[in-house]
Amino acid sequence: MERLLLKGVTFKSRKCNILVENGRFVSLDAPDTVADARSLDCAGKAVIPAFYNTHTHTGMMYLRGGGDDLPLHKWLTEYIWPREAEMTAEDIRKGNELAIREMSRGGTVFFNDMYFEIEQAISEAEKAGVRACIGITVMENHTEDVGRQKLEFIRTFKDPTGGRIQLAMAPHAIYTVGPEKLRKSAEIARENGLKIHIHLSETAREVEDCLREHGTTPVRYLDSLGVLGPDVIAAHCVHVDRQEWDILAERGVSVSHCPCSNMKLASGRFPYEDAIASGVRVTLGTDSASSNNNLDMREEMKFAALLAKVAGDPELLPASQVIGWACENGAAAFGLKAGRIAEGYLADAVLIDLSDTRLTPCDNLISSWVYAADCGCIDSVMCDGSIIWRRPLNGSRG
Repeated sequence: MERLLLKGVTFKSRKCNILVENGRFVSLDAPDTVADARSLDCAGKAVIPAFYNTHTHTGMMYLRGGGDDLPLHKWLTEYIWPREAEMTAEDIRKGNELAIREMSRGGTVFFNDMYFEIEQAISEAEKAGVRACIGITVMENHTEDVGRQKLEFIRTFKDPTGGRIQLAMAPHAIYTVGPEKLRKSAEIARENGLKIHIHLSETAREVEDCLREHGTTPVRYLDSLGVLGPDVIAAHCVHVDRQEWDILAERGVSVSHCPCSNMKLASGRFPYEDAIASGVRVTLGTDSASSNNNLDMREEMKFAALLAKVAGDPELLPASQVIGWACENGAAAFGLKAGRIAEGYLADAVLIDLSDTRLTPCDNLISSWVYAADCGCIDSVMCDGSIIWRRPLNGSRG
């Protein structure tokens, strides 16, 4: 792997040279010339951490825009599931290709996926040079043969990238997967060292149905089944009470907050106050392009920070905290030493153009990045020490 010198880059308000070697940052104060290193002129550019999208469904790109302005249950049952039944493996491959391209140019270098035809997602992630956690989706209506095939895939899987791709067990939700399959999914995940990715307490209806069918709320229900643990990434968690946040924190669960999708599907306001007070690790996700309708993690940061403040506290979830959710927290949830520009960390980063009008003036780069910028400010994106996207010379977004 090549050595790369980011020459004259702005980092924490000063110009420096950053050396990348073997996919990691090895020096934040390198000399102007380093033997065997390729130099990248970064004059007028600032380096910031890349994004880690902790909940999405990349194969759904071709469902974007067709089922808008519907409540979640109707959206799923009357639009999404019937359309999905008609999709081919090639449709999903193309969806993955488009999704990864959109995420890459927006500064996202990792995505946590839950969908079907997982070989397509793995192949496209490998080609694009990004990181991914690909979920083995579990539904109650999957046959025993399907279950055996998935288990065989897990046991024989070899990461074609040598370290950028991992697998997860992804039981869809408590309303689509019964208790035995939920327990079995967790058992298989833990036997094979995989993460567990699940939708949880996304809507008030989900909570009401769980109370009626199981006599308890979704978080308590999963805890009673032994599913919750530090290997779990729980998406949404909109309707979670204060005691349940303590349960999630005690079990070490990471939560993927998806503000744009939650607002668009009218799922409700994420309980920021309780989540933050509990100490649980909160990350950010976009959800799918059919419920968002884009995969822009910078936009998720802004909406999360603003939605937190709607309740009346302008100091709740400041820019410096929400960028941690989008970057370092997201990486840490998947065991990655990344999400910071620091020596020894994985060399995942975004170079932004400080001359962009969205960043002028720029008294506080992090605040400007969260509240003022858009992905048009991005000059280049780096994953694992390699540039995976650069703004075309003609200035188009590619």
